[in-house]
Formats: sequence, structure tokens, C-alpha cells
Amino acid sequence: MRALVFAINAVTGLMLAVSAEAATISYVATLSGPAEVPPNTSAGTGSSTVTIDTVARTFGIEFTFANLLAPTTAAHIHGPTAGPGTGTAGVITAVPFFPGFLTGVTSGSYEQIFDLTDAATFNPDFVTSAGGLPEAETAFLAALASGSAYLNIHSTQFPAGEIRGFYQPTPAPIPLPATLPLLGAVLGLGFVLRRRRT
Repeated sequence: MRALVFAINAVTGLMLAVSAEAATISYVATLSGPAEVPPNTSAGTGSSTVTIDTVARTFGIEFTFANLLAPTTAAHIHGPTAGPGTGTAGVITAVPFFPGFLTGVTSGSYEQIFDLTDAATFNPDFVTSAGGLPEAETAFLAALASGSAYLNIHSTQFPAGEIRGFYQPTPAPIPLPATLPLLGAVLGLGFVLRRRRT
């Protein structure tokens, strides 16, 4: 009987671990000058990941960039555009730039976690146009999910943005590996029960 209780607890723990993973959603973006509107010939490049925690109601952002033609003046997420991967839109996140973002450089990195329930996370104009803070959170998440939000890094030579990239969902993991521990636990339970009978 103890083996059965142990097996049930193990299976429950695995199921909780799998459901905890579902609390985060990640988006990635690749930044370049040709992705700007209008496109430019900057050799600058960058990459970014945004991770949404739907339980804690936070978003983490990290990005790196290099080889800009001019020093940075700002960086923030814009959106939503009229369609996925195209057009321009106003600033969603804090203005004039992310808190702690280093200006005056041509290469660098940034990493921070923001509270989606805190008005300081967003551009006040975005909150107003959305109709309030809860609506701004919803609109931001919808812009990410629809591919109509982008990270823009601005510089002195390109005040409207030197490099940018639209966020896309990270590829969904294949569910099979997540189910293997659960399958192993169930098979182990069957083995234990069969062995006890013999």
C-alpha cells in the first residue's frame, strides 16, 4: 500500500511540475536596420526574449545589441501595429526608455523583470488609450501574441529607431518528453503492484 501511495504522490508531483511550466510564455525577436520603417543600412544587430509569467503577472525582458552606427538614445517596446510583423506604432513600455537602460553606447545588453500590474511599467499614453491599467496589460499581451509588438533601439543617427524586431512566440515544445516521466511513474506503479501479487 505504501508503494501505491508513493507512486500516486510521484505522479501528482510530476503533473504539478508540468502545469507550473505552463505559467510562462516566451517570445523572441531578431533586431536589424532593414526591419525598421523606413529600412536603413545599419550593420547593427540584436536579439531579445520576453517572458510572460501569467501567474505572477510579470514580464521579463532581455536583449543584446552590437555594432550600431551611433550611440543609443532609447529602447522600448512599441505596438500594437496594424498587422503582425509590419508597420509602426506608439510606445507601450516606460518612457523615455526602459529604467536602467544604458544610453550613449553602440553595443550592450539589458535584463529586467517588470510588474504588469504596475502603471510605471507602461507608457502613460498607452494606459490612457487602452482605457486603464488592466486593459493596458491585456492589450500588451495581445500585441505580443499577435506578432504586432516590436523592440526598437533608437540612436542619435536614427532617432526613429536604428534596429528593431517583432516578437514571435518561441516554438512550442514537443509534448512527448514532458509525458515520459509520467509514463515511467505509471509503469513503475504497475510493476510494483504486479510484484506484490506474486
